[in-house]
Amino acid sequence: MISGVMFSLLLAPVAGQTNRAIDAPPSLPAIHTRSEFDSLAVEYDPDTPYALPHVLFVIDRQNKNRIYYVNTRRFPFHKDFVNATYLSLERGQVFFENNYLKANRRFIMGTIAYQTPVRKWTFEFWEGDLIPAEQIKLASEIIAKTFFTPVAFKPNSIRQEEVSADLEGLSRVLQTEISRSQEYEPLNVAKGLGRIHIIPKLDDHVEIGYNEILVLDEVPVQLPPVAGIITTKPSTPLSHINLLAKGWRIPNAYIKNAQELFQQYNGWWVEFDVRRENYTIKRADLKELDEYQKRLKERLDVMKPRYDLSVTRLANLNEQRARPSLRTAQNLRISAN
Repeated sequence: MISGVMFSLLLAPVAGQTNRAIDAPPSLPAIHTRSEFDSLAVEYDPDTPYALPHVLFVIDRQNKNRIYYVNTRRFPFHKDFVNATYLSLERGQVFFENNYLKANRRFIMGTIAYQTPVRKWTFEFWEGDLIPAEQIKLASEIIAKTFFTPVAFKPNSIRQEEVSADLEGLSRVLQTEISRSQEYEPLNVAKGLGRIHIIPKLDDHVEIGYNEILVLDEVPVQLPPVAGIITTKPSTPLSHINLLAKGWRIPNAYIKNAQELFQQYNGWWVEFDVRRENYTIKRADLKELDEYQKRLKERLDVMKPRYDLSVTRLANLNEQRARPSLRTAQNLRISAN
């Protein structure tokens, strides 16, 4: 079963998202220069060796394979763009199954990124996407005609790696190449308190608690809310799991040989701090645990939707943007009355 979190995840506003980005065109049919790319891009970890500027793209197979390079500052998810521009009004599980699992899909949806460690441009798909080989090749051909520089394919799963291996003329960049010399990568910089849980193999029989910092030998496709994530295999910051980590504001990092390194902490309550340059992990003291229990009792760790009940006027359509969305609940209540 696919977690409903995938469709309801609320992220904090992306750093650098301005009114100018919101008022900019929702997409471009081609990107001719780096400056055009930057005008649409969101950048993770700027000014670091892990900087990852990226732009979403959508290819509409029903409309002569038209490509949309999405204003990613304005639309952080593919479905946001597709719904907002009325390309499709499908939502939730229906949209997910029709465009990520089925071969005969309308939309091919991926991301173009500049991989700073290897200085190469790549396009990629969500790690759980069951995209067929011929559609990977189609995306490569369309991007080659509409992007200003060569772009290689970066598989994000064993399946994607296998189905693309024999595609003629397809240039690839594997995650192992990007992280060849890395023993540590901060995927989401944050600090968390939780109980270390080392999981050699994640399956349906493994019980996961919301207060656990997981040490995983593989990058999962989905997870319930947890206190932190550590993986022993390199991962992309664009992965679904890292988007969840950003939404939950929890630490997430790739650490080579983490299962061996943290065996001594298995079952312990620890403070895990992921920073740009390095990480720290230490046993939590009684004061920290008492504070955690206090927060839990008062439910201060529960993410609550933001709202603004001071506004009672119904907004015009041209005023309904991301920032005024906090007023939606109040406006709907007034309208219903």
